[in-house]
Parts: sequence; structure tokens; C-alpha cells
Amino acid sequence: MKIITHRIGVFVLTATWLLASSCIEPIDVVFEDFESAIVVEATITDKMEVQRVFLTRTFEFEDEGPLAERNANVTVTGGGNTFVFTESSPGVYLSQLPFAAQPSTPYQLSVQTQDGRSYSSSEMTLTRATQIDDVRVERITNDFGVEGIAVLVDSFDPSGSSVNYRYQYEETYKVIAPFWNPTGLEKVPAAEAEVLCEVRLIPDTVSEQICFTTEYSNAIIQTNTSDLNEDRVSNFMVRFIPRDKHIISHRYSILVRQFVQSNSAYNFYETLNEFSGNDSFFSQTQPGFLEGNIGSDTNAEEKVLGYFDVASVQEQRIFFNYDDLFPGEDLPPYVDPCSPAAPILVTPGLPPRCVLSTMVEENLVRYVGNNDSPDQNEGPYLIVPRVCGDCTEIGNATAPEFWIEE
Repeated sequence: MKIITHRIGVFVLTATWLLASSCIEPIDVVFEDFESAIVVEATITDKMEVQRVFLTRTFEFEDEGPLAERNANVTVTGGGNTFVFTESSPGVYLSQLPFAAQPSTPYQLSVQTQDGRSYSSSEMTLTRATQIDDVRVERITNDFGVEGIAVLVDSFDPSGSSVNYRYQYEETYKVIAPFWNPTGLEKVPAAEAEVLCEVRLIPDTVSEQICFTTEYSNAIIQTNTSDLNEDRVSNFMVRFIPRDKHIISHRYSILVRQFVQSNSAYNFYETLNEFSGNDSFFSQTQPGFLEGNIGSDTNAEEKVLGYFDVASVQEQRIFFNYDDLFPGEDLPPYVDPCSPAAPILVTPGLPPRCVLSTMVEENLVRYVGNNDSPDQNEGPYLIVPRVCGDCTEIGNATAPEFWIEE
């Protein structure tokens, strides 16, 4: 079974598409003849849902990341229907109506950018669906000696025709702010203040103690069963979570999505993974331009990166608590050390500077308690960073519709 995992990221190095790899030591490099190219990521599924297309531009090595391709016209045609996509956020295009890809129906993606360039994909048809038999978690120690939780998947196609599998996941976890307090602080208006930079206690009606955060996989995770006696995926690890990650401190849920890929789609991402695995940008074997199944309608010489896939998808969600796998053991550390401090109200000297009230006004801290015996370098209140007393900095106080407790 071949396993492919990489983090998506695209830039151009002398007109070659590469994925970022690590260097032993930093070097100053100037890249010449950079050619911007459109990058297309699109997988249409057989699930009745709002489908997505992602459009970006390649970026140079020294840039921070790809730029979104804005204001494009995006459509998918198939079975006598045209499905129109609109831009919901920079570079993210959603179908105006939910739809599901149908068997034995060719689908084609078309993109027209705001500068008048036009692109289209090869016609693709839906792959065979294969059920997920099981998604489960196990406490393991990985190959690097790190203890944590493995999310494992099993599936089986008795016809032996699926072979190529790609996985995505959506993880949601409960966050409990360790220093949440129903009391907060506010700066006393100058007209009411008895001392310079005064703050006072008030009821905190904004902060939340319990929140929920959802994050999405940003890697391409593939496996192939062509070298096995049967088309069976067993104990395939879709996600590994070190035991010291705060995301599993309380209750955690993961939705695993399994796509069955065509051979061409699998080979495209396999090659992409090989490109990203280069030990050096200046290795003797220089990869060429990675072509997908999307091309320019207006300029045959223009380079287009990406792939349009039509794939069957199956999904399964599971929940677990930290105590289910680590019973009676200490929770992982919170996302912040949350060390209480007692900053002074005002700095000595001229001009004086408000310290605590500035933090309060800028919504940077939360009240913990009174500092009953402050020294000369401390103030009257103990505070922590906002994230320690208000989970809305990293989550949403409203539980998702699918969320269930034990």
C-alpha cells in the first residue's frame, strides 16, 4: 500500500512548480523570469452539497503565500446542466445550488478570469463509491517516539475497482478557558477616576468559558491498494494527534471523508508529492512543469496548475473524550501558559504611561482576582491573556448542530 501525504503549497522556481521543502541553512536567492500561473483545486462529489472550487496564483519563493484569484466566472457543466459558482471569500467559489455528480455523466470545469483569460478541464466522470467500514481512534506511539492518538480508517471494495483513495478530515473540539471569570475590568473614565489610569471591576457579559473550534485538513492524504491481494484499506492513519495537543483536552470530534480517485488523479497527486520531496531546490534531477487536466482555451503555451476531479465520497464522524484514552492522566497544556500577572496601573516618571488600563481597553487581558498584597512594581489586580479567560478568541460559543455530549 502506497501512502502519500503532503501539505498543499505552490510556488514557481524558474517556471517549475515545486512544493516548499526545508533547507539546511538560509541563503539569499533572487529568482528571475517568474511567470505567474493560475492554480485550480476542484473536486466535485456525488454528495448532494454545495460544491467548491479554489482559485489562486502561483507565488515566488520569497513571498508569504499564494494570492487568491478574484472575480472569476466559474461553471461546471454535465448532464445537460450548468452549475454556476460564485465567490464566497477570496479565491473560494461555491456552487449557487447544491448538486451531486451522477454516474456515467461527463463533467467539465470552465473558468474565466477577470482579465479575460479562459480555462477548461478535461471531461471527468464519477468514480465508483466505496463505503467506509470503520473510523476509530487508538492510543499509539508513532515512529518518532511521540505518544498520541491515531485516527484509523478501514474500507473494502469487493469488486477491486476502487484502488485509489484520498482522505480529508474536519475536526471540531471543545475549548474550556481555564481562567474564565464572571467579573471583568474596565477603565474608569477620567472624569470619574480618583487616581491616574484607574480601572474597576464590572460584570463580564462578553467572555465565554466553553467554545468549539473547527479546523480542516490542509494536506493531501492518499493511499493505493494496487500492490495488495484485495482492494482493502486497513488501519490507515488519516490523522495523528500528539497527546500534548490542547485540541484533545476535553471532547473531540473528527469527520473523515473518503474519496475514490481515478488513476489520473492519483498519479497527479503522487507526482506532486514526489516534487515536494526534493532534498534541494538545486538537486541534479530537476522536475519539470507538473501538468494536470486543466488548460488554457486562449493560449496553448500558458501554464496552468491543478486538477479537476469528480470523485465519489463517503464520510463518517466519531467523538471521543481525552479520558477515554488517557484515563486519570493530566490534561494536555492549554494553548497558552496562562501565567497570572499584576501589571502596575501607571509607570513612574514623565510622561506617565497607563499600563493595565491600556491592556483592558485593547481587550488583551481578563481578570483573575485581586492582588491583595502588591509590591511597588505590581498593581491591584491579577490578569491573564484574554485567551485564558475568554475562549471566543479561538472558538465559537455556539455548539455545532452535529455536536453531541456523552
